[in-house]
Amino acid sequence: MFGTIRKHQKWLWIVIITVIVISFVIYFSPYSNLNDTRGGRVNLGSINGERVGQEQYIHAQREVYMRHYFMTGTWPDDEARRGGEEIQRETYQWLLLIQKQKQLGIHVSTDVVAQAARAMVSQFQRAGITSPDMFVQRVLQPRGFGLGDLERFVRHYLGVQELISTAGLAGKLTTPQEARDLFKREHEELATAAVFFSASSYLSNVTVLPEAVTQFYSNRLATYRVPDRVQVSYVKFDLADYAAAAGQELTRMTNLDLEIDEAFRQGGTNFLLEVGAQSVAEAKLKIRDARRRQFEYQFARSNAVHFANPLFDMDPVTADSLENLAKEKGIPVGITAPFDRETPPAELGVALDFAQKAFARTPSDPLVGPIPGSNAVYIIALKKKIPSEIPPLDQIRVQVVEEYRHSQALGLARQAGVDFYQLLTNGMSQGKTPADICAAARHRLVDLPPLSLATRQAPEVENLINLNQLKQIAFSTPPGKVSNFQMTPNGGVIVHVKAKLPLDESKIAASMPAFLNAVRQSRQNEAFNDWFRREAEKGLRDTPLARQQPPPAMNQAPSEKKS
Repeated sequence: MFGTIRKHQKWLWIVIITVIVISFVIYFSPYSNLNDTRGGRVNLGSINGERVGQEQYIHAQREVYMRHYFMTGTWPDDEARRGGEEIQRETYQWLLLIQKQKQLGIHVSTDVVAQAARAMVSQFQRAGITSPDMFVQRVLQPRGFGLGDLERFVRHYLGVQELISTAGLAGKLTTPQEARDLFKREHEELATAAVFFSASSYLSNVTVLPEAVTQFYSNRLATYRVPDRVQVSYVKFDLADYAAAAGQELTRMTNLDLEIDEAFRQGGTNFLLEVGAQSVAEAKLKIRDARRRQFEYQFARSNAVHFANPLFDMDPVTADSLENLAKEKGIPVGITAPFDRETPPAELGVALDFAQKAFARTPSDPLVGPIPGSNAVYIIALKKKIPSEIPPLDQIRVQVVEEYRHSQALGLARQAGVDFYQLLTNGMSQGKTPADICAAARHRLVDLPPLSLATRQAPEVENLINLNQLKQIAFSTPPGKVSNFQMTPNGGVIVHVKAKLPLDESKIAASMPAFLNAVRQSRQNEAFNDWFRREAEKGLRDTPLARQQPPPAMNQAPSEKKS
């Protein structure tokens, strides 16, 4: 009865379909839930004055379920469904979009629906599904869905794409000149130099007095408090153990390259932007690598579920149950060092939700999993909880002394920066150059690479200043001038903007087609998002979403099978 296990991990399947949507996922989270069914007559509210019928709601809810399946390859799981708020929200938003399609006269022909359905189910060929009819028989019918549900979902899904094009039309009207001006603004470069004042350069000037360290510690007691921590035992299912099986699954996907070619033919550069590739060949490599990774996760998760099933059948189950079962099966068990809510065990390569799930465990409910990591899947059990405490000074004296020295050095560095700014501006007013003034004061003036608003990295200074802060300082300083002294986490900086650099016209010409298309796509999505937000505020005010009532649940709603 593995239905009680926390199965939060979702495997993101790459869905290659005729129309690629970007903004749609903003409104409809694939990680959704649904309340347990209950009988009785319910008030489903109205959308823009039109009452929502029970059958209408059920149909939309099923379409939301199918959208989730096509996006992730999984159905919303049992635990997520218990809350119900996300499924409810997605269902009403889907109903609003269906209503808007009718109002705008958007109709998708049966031939287009059939073609899109074939493209959408083609991703499941590795499972032997070669047609929409087979998809219905093997995937939908076991959940009580039928061919009509699939056809209705595909029709409305394609209708949403038309809505995006219609409501976002204003974004598509960006002119080439507008895009050119935007490109120039983002790519115009500045020649700059900077003087950095780092705390590390002033550490040798700091005198450490015992009484000063004691006072420093006393003033910062809250910062030395160690938060609540937990320690867990775990069984690891390494992805590398399933690489061969994943490779075999990948070889069965004989039509993957054809699907990618067709997606590129339909989407062009939009498709490459979505995949993050420069060419179709690179896109094929990226998608194949992603699919292989997905298979590895699926095999690891399946084995983790198989291992953990007996644990969740135990009554009672204890923290030792995991270690006992692992020992019985000859599987090694690891134990983490204590960790807090904000810092999951780094050695496991897991996300923050690992810590959140670990902290939610109790002695009577100690197990959770499978939990994905960057290279493995884990089943974990609560080992112990450690309450918060403030360690005494003698226990952390080395740490406190280092922080005291850094604090004092930071103050010295910033005072030096403020003093030098006055010297620099006075010298420049007398006709001296920043380079000569820096040399005389024995401060290093660092020449920086050309800097534009589009610059994404500056490795030469990444340890000294945040790139966005550097750009903000540089582009708010007139050419030929120096900035005020600006504090940074490491100390501070003064930036000299030497000149604006001319743009290469050949670079502009080569980049404009893709840039114009990207700007139009981005603005189309923004326009659609704004439109939908306004429509949702008006149209959904008479629904349980606005009334903050519990989500309605139907007896006919699809039921989740225990895995």
